[in-house]
Amino acid sequence: MKGKRGLSPVIATVLLIAIVIVIGLIVFLWFRGITEEAITKFDGRNIKLFCDELKMEAEYSGGYVYISNSGNVPIYRVKAKITSDGSYSTEILEENWPETGLLQGGTYAGQVDSGDELLLIPVLVGETAEEKKEAYTCEERHGVYASIN
Repeated sequence: MKGKRGLSPVIATVLLIAIVIVIGLIVFLWFRGITEEAITKFDGRNIKLFCDELKMEAEYSGGYVYISNSGNVPIYRVKAKITSDGSYSTEILEENWPETGLLQGGTYAGQVDSGDELLLIPVLVGETAEEKKEAYTCEERHGVYASIN
């Protein structure tokens, strides 16, 4: 064992530097998530709360989807998640979509690719602190499955 030098001080230094970098990155990403700018709607309430209040009905027939807004929250756009053969694709319904969004009692009819299952996820619009309009896509649990006829 005489005359052999170990690399342990070099390896220990590299490991310590790597650990510090990883911890720093974790703390940075954590703080970034905390300070996410909130999007508000109407009376200053967070837009995420309005996703719970949505009432949307949908039906799919002959390549067309029919959507009606029976709630009192305007729907800016709708994101369609089309599932077929174990995979899915998404598209935003924009063709013939009302410019002001789908208001209370409003209806929409548009063409959509066919699939085994069609989930329609509402997209709302609100304002940030700088009063910029910003779109917010609700979580999938707030979406509506279109009944296929």
